[in-house]
Amino acid sequence: MSSPKTGEVSAVRRRAVIDALRRGAVPDSGLDLLATGLGRFEAAIDAELDVIESGGAVFKAVRGEYGSGKTFFARWVGEQAKRRNLAVAEVQISETETPLHKLETVYRRLTERLTTTSFPPSALRSVIDAWFYALEEDALAAGATDDGLDAAVDELMDARLVEVSRHAPSFAAALRGYHSALLAGDEPTAAAVLAWLGGQPNVAASARRAAGVRGDLDHFGAFGFLQGLLTVLRDSGHCGLLLVLDEVETLQRVRSDARDKALNALRQLIDEVHSGRFPGLYLLITGTPAFFDGQQGVQRLAPLAQRVATDFTTDARFDNPRAVQLRLPGFTKESLTALGKRIRNLYAEGSSNADRIGRVADDAYIADLARAVTGNLGGKVGVAPRLFLKKLVGDVLDRIDQFPDFDPREHYRLTMDTAELTETERNLVRAEDIDLDV
Repeated sequence: MSSPKTGEVSAVRRRAVIDALRRGAVPDSGLDLLATGLGRFEAAIDAELDVIESGGAVFKAVRGEYGSGKTFFARWVGEQAKRRNLAVAEVQISETETPLHKLETVYRRLTERLTTTSFPPSALRSVIDAWFYALEEDALAAGATDDGLDAAVDELMDARLVEVSRHAPSFAAALRGYHSALLAGDEPTAAAVLAWLGGQPNVAASARRAAGVRGDLDHFGAFGFLQGLLTVLRDSGHCGLLLVLDEVETLQRVRSDARDKALNALRQLIDEVHSGRFPGLYLLITGTPAFFDGQQGVQRLAPLAQRVATDFTTDARFDNPRAVQLRLPGFTKESLTALGKRIRNLYAEGSSNADRIGRVADDAYIADLARAVTGNLGGKVGVAPRLFLKKLVGDVLDRIDQFPDFDPREHYRLTMDTAELTETERNLVRAEDIDLDV
C-alpha cells in the first residue's frame, strides 16, 4: 500500500493526525498517513467493498491483542469505505452504555455515530433529508406537478419501503410523519420524530401520535429499523454502511445471563447478514484472541463459534485475508521504530524547524525511545504504540519544535504517570523510571 509523498499531505490532515496522537488517541481520519503492515489486507478489503457496492453484505471479525491496532484497522477500513461513498458508524460495545444483548441500544449508537464523507456524526438527518430530496427529484422526473408532488413523494416512499414495511411498518410511518411535520413547518415535531427514528427513548407522546407510531424501539424492532436505514442510505446516494462493533471482548466481563444473550444477539446479527436481509451492510467486529478462543467468549455459544471459526495454527505469514476472521500481527520493535520515524517525518513536514527536528530526533533516538517505552511496559511491544506515539509527539517533537536548545538526550527523562495509562498499561508499567541515556 503506497503512502502519501512529502508535500502531498494537507496541513489540516497533518494537524488532525498529530493532535490525536498528542492526546494518545487513534485519529479519526488520515490513517493512510500512519498505516504500516496493512497492505496484505488491502486487496481482500477492496473485494469485500466491491460486494457491498453491488448490493451484497459482508461480515468480518478482527482479532488482536491490546495495542495491536484493532481500532486503527477498523478506522482504516472506514476511510476506504468512505472513498466508496459508504456511510460509516463506529460503536463501542459497553456493558452500561451499549450492551450488545439490547440491539436497540446498538442501533441508537449507530445513528448517533453515523457519518458520511460530507457530514460528521450524527449524519442521520442529512441522510434522510437527502432521501426525500431524491424522491422529489424522481417524482418530478416521472411527470409529477407541483400541486401533486407531495402525493407523488408519498407514493414513491411506500414503493421504496415496501420490503421494510413488512418487518418494521413503524419505520415507514415515522418517515412519513417526519416529512409531514416539515411540510407543515412544525420543526419541534419533526425533530422529535427524527429522534424516534434514531432509536432514542422517551420521545414526546404528542410527536409519536402525530407520526402514527407507538412505544419505543425494542431489540427485535432494531433489525427492521436497520433494514430501513440501509434503504434510505442507498436511495440517498450511499451504496451501503460500514458498521463497526468495537471491543466486543467486554462481553466477557458481564453477568453470565447477559453474556449469553449478547452472544446470541451477535449470532442472530451475523445470520441476518448472511441471509441477505441487509443489502449494503458491512459488519465488522473487533475483539481479543481470548474473546474468540476462550470459554467466556465466542466458544460459549457453539453456533457462533462455528460462524467465526478460522484456522490460525499455520504460520502467520500465510493467514488468509479473505477469511471470516483476520489476525492482526501486532507491533515488533522494528515496526514500532518505523512508525515513529514516519510520525517524525510527518511532523517535520508541517514545521518551520524541519531540519532541527530531523537532526535532534534522528533514527537512533527514535529507536531508543521505542526501546525505553517498551521496556517500561514490561517488554510488551504490543502494548506500547499508543503511549510511544503520545510521548514522541507531546514530550519530544513539540519541545524540539518550540525550544531551539532542547535536546531530549540531555533534557528529557521518560516517566509514566499512572493517570495517563490505561488499565492494561498500568498493570505492566514498572515502578522505576527509565532514563534515555545514549
